[in-house]
Amino acid sequence: MYNVQTRTHWLRYMAMALLAAISTHASADQFGLQLGAGTGDRGIKKGDLGFVWDPNITWWDTGNWHFTALAEGHVAQWHTDEGNVNASITEFGLNPIVRFVKNGGDIRPYIEGGVGLRGLSHAVIATDYSLSTGFQFTEIAGVGLMFGQRGQYQLGYRFQHISNADIKKPNPGVNFHEVYVQYNF
Repeated sequence: MYNVQTRTHWLRYMAMALLAAISTHASADQFGLQLGAGTGDRGIKKGDLGFVWDPNITWWDTGNWHFTALAEGHVAQWHTDEGNVNASITEFGLNPIVRFVKNGGDIRPYIEGGVGLRGLSHAVIATDYSLSTGFQFTEIAGVGLMFGQRGQYQLGYRFQHISNADIKKPNPGVNFHEVYVQYNF
């Protein structure tokens, strides 16, 4: 019988396989580890671990700025104290990110945006707050800074919206404000 525990295990195995596949194609200077923390609607707290692959795709170099594309895999934990139904919710996600980055300097600012897919271990967050489905979509917009000799350190802020795009009602969605740090190997 298919149940929530089976779905959670399936999502974890899928995320681990995808992250392993991404890491085998990444060279040493194209892989990063991202740690984030944020807050969302209704007091939801989120801790996020991200794996970043930068395939060095760049375009539209203006002389001072250029676009670049990244791929990210995420595993996050949600927690809320407002009428908890589940002690915590695990989030798995994949998303491409497009950044507009300053070309040089000790500090290189960027703006970023992306869309992606999310899987949640539980759709019900609180007694009166349900996202209806474990399958979700996400939109991300943010700003940040790259610094260090190789630009290996990053500090950023993201606004993230997660919802099921009206696949099933109700679809209240969740908005997160998140701060992250990243180290590129």
